[in-house]
This record gives sequence, C-alpha cells and structure tokens, in this order.
Amino acid sequence: MTPQSMTTAALPTPAPATDLGHRREITSEPAWVRKTLIGTALTFLTLFLFVPLISVFYEALKKGVDAYLAAITEPDAVAAIQLTLTAAAIAVPVNLVFGVAAAWAIAKFEFRGKSLLITLIDLPFSVSPVVSGLIYVLVFGLQGWLGPWLAEYDIKIIFAVPGIVLATIFVTVPFIARELIPLMQAQGSEEEEAAVVLGANGWQTFFRVTLPNIKWGLLYGTILCNARAMGEFGAVSVVSGHIRGSTNTLPLHVEILYNEYNFAAAFAVASLLALLALVTLALKTLVEFRNRQQENIDEH
Repeated sequence: MTPQSMTTAALPTPAPATDLGHRREITSEPAWVRKTLIGTALTFLTLFLFVPLISVFYEALKKGVDAYLAAITEPDAVAAIQLTLTAAAIAVPVNLVFGVAAAWAIAKFEFRGKSLLITLIDLPFSVSPVVSGLIYVLVFGLQGWLGPWLAEYDIKIIFAVPGIVLATIFVTVPFIARELIPLMQAQGSEEEEAAVVLGANGWQTFFRVTLPNIKWGLLYGTILCNARAMGEFGAVSVVSGHIRGSTNTLPLHVEILYNEYNFAAAFAVASLLALLALVTLALKTLVEFRNRQQENIDEH
C-alpha cells in the first residue's frame, strides 16, 4: 500500500447526506414543542403588549379626533411636552459623552478603581428611581445639605427644571455605557494601537478608528436612553413638585389627568408616550438590521 493510499484510508469517511439529515431530525425539537413555544410567546405578547397598546389608542380616540387634539394641545399638555423634550435633550447628550468616555476607559485601559466605576454605572439599575429622587431632595432640598446655600442665592434645583434634568440624567446613565462596554471589549485595541504607531493622536484615533467601529452600538444605546428619559416617572415625580404647566413631564401629566377622572385626556396624552415607544421600537429594529448588514459586509 502506497503512503498516499494509507493517508486516504486513515481519513474518516464522510457521513451520507441521509445520515446527516436523520441526525438533524433526532437533535432538533419536535414540531409540537416549537409550536407550543411560539404560541405561548404570541399569547403573552398579545395579552400584555398588543391589547394594552390598542386599548390606549382606542380610549384616546373614543370621544373623537377633536377631543383628542384638544387634549394634547391644551396649555398644560404643551408645557409637559416641552419639558419632557427639554429634559431628554439635555440628559441624552450628557450621557452620550459620559457613556463613550467611560466605555473607552473601561474597555481600552487598566486602572485602579475600574471595578468600582463599572459598579457605579450599574447603580441606577439596582436603585429604585424613587430612592434616587429622594437622594436629590436630601442634597438640594430646602432642608438638605446644600438647601440653605442655594436658597441664599435664589437657586432652585428641587421643584424646578434643574432637578428634573438631574434625576433624568441619573436614571439614564447606564444605557449608552452598558451598550458600548462589551462591544468595545470584543473589538479589542489592536486597531487603535496600529493608528497610534502610524502617528495618529488621540482624537484622530477616536474619530477615524474607534467611532466608526461603535457607531451602531452608540446609536442603539442613544435610542434606548432617549426613550427612558422621556418616559421616566419615579425619580422625576419626587423632584418635580407636580406643578401643572411648570414641572410636569408627560408621564406626570397623565397621572394628574387620570386622578382627576379625565380619562379621555389622560389616554390621549398617554398615546403620545405609546407613539414614542413604537417609534423607538422601529428605530431599534432599523439599527439592528443595518448592524447585521454591516457585519455581513465585513465578513465578505
């Protein structure tokens, strides 16, 4: 027997296609299991997502389009919309800058206190939003640590827009950072190191190497951060004072209308938050689709 024939004989014989197909059938789940899981998931989504969502729009339009438009255009509602957009417009960019900086530091460098920084980023996930609001009251309230000093210079934090913005920033801190940290850790630092060797400075490395690699994750985290900023209730409720037309965001305005038994107006304003959720879901899906396309292009 020649060496070539011995080598060929030593190689395992590929399994026939029929055997592979039979093996796939054995290891795959039965059809009834797949159908049961899919049916359970669809039933859950229908009962706890689709039905409540449809109910919101049904109740909002129950008294007609004119009543709906009147509810969302009356002065207090407009003020709530403006305040919600203002808080999000400040909180999201602040968290974007912090999230990128924190993720870059955690993923690219080793330093003392790294674990503590990661823990602090996750803190808003573990602390109740109501508790975080109370912390701001303790610090900036009239009887708080800085309250007398702020009152002396007529600076209002609690029961004013600054307190709402601070509370919104706190509860939305993790979203962008937590989206970028695993992404940047998976990418490693080889490309950045190569850019530095080729003469790029820190900003050039970030804008030409790091940012293009994280753009979809950054956009994804920003979308989620914005959605949470506009829908936050607990922390904002504590620091706002519930002053109609002044410190009420959209969620707080919905609560006031509902407590006043003005259900049509409450559901009309709530439908704006539901539309925000749908837009966020659509943008999230689009970002994920574009990200998969980019990954397929990079693989080929």
